[in-house]
Amino acid sequence: MMIYEGKSVFEGIAIGPLYIYKKEMQSVKRVKVEDTEAEKARYKEARDKAIEELKVLYDKAVIEVGESGAEIFEAHQLMVDDEDFIESAEGIIDTENVNAEYAVAQTGDNFAKMFSEMEEEYFRGRAADIKDITERIINALCGGSLGGIKSDEPVIVVADDLAPSETVQMDKSKILSFVTVHGSANSHTSILAKTMGIPAVISCPVPLSDEVNGHMAIVDGYESKIYVDPDEDVLVAKRKLLLEEEKKKNLLDTLKGKENVTLDGHKINLYANIGDIKDLGLVLQNDAGGIGLFRSEFIYLGSNDYPTEEEQFQIYKQVAQTLAGKKVIIRTLDIGADKQADYFKLPKEENPAMGLRAIRICLSRPEIFITQLRAILRASAFGKISIMFPMIISVEEVKKIKEIVESVKKELDKDGISYDKDIELGVMIETPAAVMIADDLAKEVDFFSVGTNDLTQYTLALDRQNQSLDDFYNPHHPAILKMLKMIVDAAHKHGAWAGICGELGADLKLTKEFLAMGYDELSVSPSRILPIRKKIRESSLT
Repeated sequence: MMIYEGKSVFEGIAIGPLYIYKKEMQSVKRVKVEDTEAEKARYKEARDKAIEELKVLYDKAVIEVGESGAEIFEAHQLMVDDEDFIESAEGIIDTENVNAEYAVAQTGDNFAKMFSEMEEEYFRGRAADIKDITERIINALCGGSLGGIKSDEPVIVVADDLAPSETVQMDKSKILSFVTVHGSANSHTSILAKTMGIPAVISCPVPLSDEVNGHMAIVDGYESKIYVDPDEDVLVAKRKLLLEEEKKKNLLDTLKGKENVTLDGHKINLYANIGDIKDLGLVLQNDAGGIGLFRSEFIYLGSNDYPTEEEQFQIYKQVAQTLAGKKVIIRTLDIGADKQADYFKLPKEENPAMGLRAIRICLSRPEIFITQLRAILRASAFGKISIMFPMIISVEEVKKIKEIVESVKKELDKDGISYDKDIELGVMIETPAAVMIADDLAKEVDFFSVGTNDLTQYTLALDRQNQSLDDFYNPHHPAILKMLKMIVDAAHKHGAWAGICGELGADLKLTKEFLAMGYDELSVSPSRILPIRKKIRESSLT
């Protein structure tokens, strides 16, 4: 028996044969050409074919992982059609009189290298996307295809790394799990794995050799370990865990429609976090009580220019109507840091996580803020909408925000446009400064929602996207837990309610503690609603 340890990106148990996945790489040679126009025409034809393939992949991914998980294939279509990439490839064809395959490969290498050398991990992760679309175009030029799984039985897929398109192209019924030697927990593939519910382990030194291909193995996403040729006692123990896991999944479905109430009668609201209206199906499917965090910045990130008031209004209205009276909390624009939109023309910053972002952009560019507020307020006439403001550090900011909101309301009244005149206003508590003045902030707003991701980052002085700091990053740090108690106490003291919308809200180890602290709401990814409901219903605070 051989045991390999990596990093788990999705928990679970998988038992089956290993399948060593190797990319079907086309051999690219530099060939001198006379007719460069013909080569550019070949390149355009290959781009068109690649985009058609990506559209098919998008449709397949929507069925398998939902529209939110499929968005990467829309992004890849844009990358294939990227003007800078095209100009670079065509420039190489023209200036070097070479074949399209070589020009595309050279451009892909150049762009991937550029992204991999960037400081921010998010952009470094995009190097894998560049390689993926480059291979797709080259395969289209060579008449090849990107491979799937050539197996008649379900397998544990092992690869050096997996591009999202490779993951989705595979027959899902034949995937028990996947294991990669490299890869990032923030990669699109990891996100897809979580959405698909496939146990997955990355950074695992499993040998990519034919010697282990087809061998029986166990992936334990809880322990982050891979057992190859497991001993009989290990196999029996893990099979027992797998059966228990399947029973738990079936039991969770029976919790739909049930209350989020402890054995001794304490109730809490369970809401869902979403980034797009395409996630609404998952919200309803998992029986969320409402939306505790609608990340409106994704409307901006998915646009090539500032979205208009009408465009935003239609989106917010659809969300409100779909939720049919359930609470929908819309967070105003939280762009900046690792979420960049070129048309904002934000300045280059040494430390963007502490720079011009979120409410700071809204207050320094009020025309953007007012457009969004008008859209949200108009949509509030069609459902139960609340507004939440991110990255607050002072009472003065909140007072300024309220002044702007009131001025927008007066404009709507003047125009005879309906809206919820008693709409709830809340702030995100995600900075130590906000925690320390929570008593004063609570006098100004209707609710608090704690962004534990940034609160942990700023409190511990640790970049949460820096993988080399994983061993130091401790969201259970006593300082964080003390802050959480301070926040909810301050809210309740002044008649506001308090919730948690960060990753920590989904931590089952802390669910009972959050209940004991007195939190009124937890907002998590849709797939975590039922497991947390189960934990709540099994708990007793007395």
